[in-house]
Amino acid sequence: MASGLVALVLMAPAVASAQEPGDDTASASISGSTETGSVDADTNAERRDRDDKWIHRWAPTRNMAEIGVFGGVWFPSRHIELFEPTAGFPADGHQLLRVVTPEVGVRAGYYPLRFLGVEVEGGAMPTRTLGSDGRAVPWNVRGHVVGQLGLWSVTPFLLVGTGILGVASGAPPEAIGSEQDVAIHFGGGVKVYVNRFIQLRLDVRDVVSNRLGVGEGLTSSPEILLGLSITLGRKRRKEPARARPRPNDRDGDTIIDEDDFCPDVFGNPPRGCPQVCIDDEDGDGLIVPQDKCPNDPESRNGFEDADGCPDEVPPEFADLSGVMEGINFDTDKATIKAGSRPILDQAVEVMNKFPDLRVRIAGHTDAIGGYRHNVDLSQRRAKSVKRYLVEAGIDTDRIETRGAGPDEPIDTNDTVEGRARNRRIEFTIIEQDASGPVTADG
Repeated sequence: MASGLVALVLMAPAVASAQEPGDDTASASISGSTETGSVDADTNAERRDRDDKWIHRWAPTRNMAEIGVFGGVWFPSRHIELFEPTAGFPADGHQLLRVVTPEVGVRAGYYPLRFLGVEVEGGAMPTRTLGSDGRAVPWNVRGHVVGQLGLWSVTPFLLVGTGILGVASGAPPEAIGSEQDVAIHFGGGVKVYVNRFIQLRLDVRDVVSNRLGVGEGLTSSPEILLGLSITLGRKRRKEPARARPRPNDRDGDTIIDEDDFCPDVFGNPPRGCPQVCIDDEDGDGLIVPQDKCPNDPESRNGFEDADGCPDEVPPEFADLSGVMEGINFDTDKATIKAGSRPILDQAVEVMNKFPDLRVRIAGHTDAIGGYRHNVDLSQRRAKSVKRYLVEAGIDTDRIETRGAGPDEPIDTNDTVEGRARNRRIEFTIIEQDASGPVTADG
């Protein structure tokens, strides 16, 4: 009995969990995005990836309570001293109980620590005597201390406690009367936390009580119990802090590259360029004769950024800078659906019309499912869009890709509609590089 119990507890949580899929559907929108950090993001990604797995998600927490019911079987010893002695009857009224007896009951527990708690429970074992077929209802009221390995959703445990073991029945000869004895019990088992509120449980125990006969010692009556409990007091999991997008500043002059007219050379506010030399009076990082408008700074907007003149983005650029519904993927895959072709062909048309235009394609998912799975899915979807454009004749060097996963939501992840908006593809127009940085000595 003891060796089997130890084996059960030691083998308890060899349970693997399936990672939930990332997206149900995927619609795409097109707008701007920024780069993200790396070190903090990697740390948080590993933590999210671990906690998103079922085997870790519902591990016990501090100050939890458990209230439940149980049922099972009790195997009363043939030598158990559980009867009301009555003179004049064979064996003073003692009779054997049925070898296998059903057991039902209720329990409540409190766990101030995830590894330690206390429980109380009461049960009844309705049965009959073997000799006279009389009705008898053994019962128990008891408490115990529980030590558990509360690291996973599958939690092995050991317990030991004491209480009252009694019987209620009619008087001999049909039954065995009524009596109560002190009993101790010990054993172990495994809990399975299905979700935040539901727990399944298996107990294998031995109940030790007085042996028949004065001074004859103790006897054991094993029991096996299956339980269903509701867990209370579990705090909601705090999502690990996610690294916020960090703007790039390649030259370290505190002016982000998006606003820096000289992103590769340390410069001064507001344009981020060194002291303006004689050949770059407007300070836009372009010198004569490359600068066609030497007195007016270039508008860095991804359109003709190399001519040195201010300009406005053509209306056609709106096709690559606004929200576009209609790019869809197969569920939890990077396969573009056929209905997305008109939207993608329109993007090809714009990029063919403006051969200097460069774009960055970023994939985004909702927050459902494993974090690393979603990041990988978003990257594969961005690459699928790039592959379509390249196969349509767009130079691969004009397209960058990025997988943002669930880190940059544009809506809540608590509703179906919000998650649908967060599943998207974003295009960013990349500024064109000038012929070279402006130096301080011109």
